[in-house]
Amino acid sequence: MDLIRVAFGEDLQDAGDVTSDAIFEAEQDHYFLVAKQDGVLCGTKLFAGSFHYIDVNCRVNFNFKDGDRLCSGDRVAEVTGPIRSLLTAERVALNFIAHLSGIATLTRRYVDAAASGGSTRILDTRKTLAGLRLLQKYAVKCGGGTNHRMGLYDMVMIKDNHIDGAGGIGRAVEKVRKRWGNRFKIEVETRNLVEVKEALANGVDVIMLDNMDLGEMRQAVAAIGGRAKTEASGNMTIERIPEVAQTGVDYISVGALTHSVPAFDFSFRKNS
Repeated sequence: MDLIRVAFGEDLQDAGDVTSDAIFEAEQDHYFLVAKQDGVLCGTKLFAGSFHYIDVNCRVNFNFKDGDRLCSGDRVAEVTGPIRSLLTAERVALNFIAHLSGIATLTRRYVDAAASGGSTRILDTRKTLAGLRLLQKYAVKCGGGTNHRMGLYDMVMIKDNHIDGAGGIGRAVEKVRKRWGNRFKIEVETRNLVEVKEALANGVDVIMLDNMDLGEMRQAVAAIGGRAKTEASGNMTIERIPEVAQTGVDYISVGALTHSVPAFDFSFRKNS
C-alpha cells in the first residue's frame, strides 16, 4: 500500500485528476484489461489495489492469476465503478502490472531457452530499481526464474574488486570465514581457470564463471566436477542461453530480467 500511495502522490499532487474530475460526476461503467501480446501475468494485487486506493467502490475481477500464461486478446480482468475513479487510477495500475508482467514474460523466455539446452536455472541479480526489488524478484519467480541473493545481507559474494583488494581469493575467503564462520554461503566470481581452481581449493559453495567463452565454461565445469555449484554470468542474451546451458552450468544469471525489461502491452478500454 505504501508503494501505491507514493505512486499516486506523484501523479495527483494537491489538485487531483483535473481532467476526470471536471468531466465526470457519479457515472458508473465497466472497463476491461486486455492482453495485447503473449506472455506471463504478474502484478494483479497492485493493479486491483490501485483502484481500491482511489475508490473502495471500484471492483476488480481477474480471469487469470499471477504466473498464468496470457495470449494476445485475452480479457484479463474487468473493472467496474465510477468512471472518474477508474480513469484516475488507470495509469498507475497499468504501470505496475505492465512492468511486472514484462519481467515475468521475459524471464519465461529465458527459462524456456535454458530448458532447450539442459537443466540450468535462470537467476536474477541485484540490478533492480530502488524500492522495487522484492516486487521485481517476485515477478522473476512468476516467470519461472530463481531468485539469487536478495541483497548484500543474505549471502557472501566475493567479486573481482574484493579479490583484488584483498590480495587474492584465498585471503578474501579466509577473512570471510574468520568473520562469519559458516553462517553464509560463499560465492566467488572467477575470471579464468586459475581462479576457478583457487576458488575450488578454498571450498566455496558457488563459483561464478564471469564473461568466459563456451570452451572455458566447459573446462571449468569439468574441473569443478560437482564440488561446487556453477553460475555463468556476463552478456547473457536470449540467443546465447541454450548453448551456455549445454556447458553444464547449474545457473545462468541475467541482469536484463530487471534492469532493462520492456513493459508488457495491455489495453484498458470499455470495449474489448
